[in-house]
Amino acid sequence: PDSLEENLSIFPSPKSSDVVVEPYNAGLSVYQLVENVDMVHVIDNEALHNQCQKRLGLKANNADLNHLVSTLMVGITCSMRFP
Repeated sequence: PDSLEENLSIFPSPKSSDVVVEPYNAGLSVYQLVENVDMVHVIDNEALHNQCQKRLGLKANNADLNHLVSTLMVGITCSMRFP
């Protein structure tokens, strides 16, 4: 194929989840990801919160988490964007 399909998925945590069906939705989506995407990067939501709070000293609000995930995405796709 001419292109590589890549996905970055954040899996829910029981500690930070407000919605009961989040783990079920994540589990059901794994099959579609495996079948339709070439590369899947999985991020654990609880680990993301822990990294923000303990290592970076941030409050782990949505803005901080989004910035951390966007930095991760830029690092992962750098070699594909600038060969």
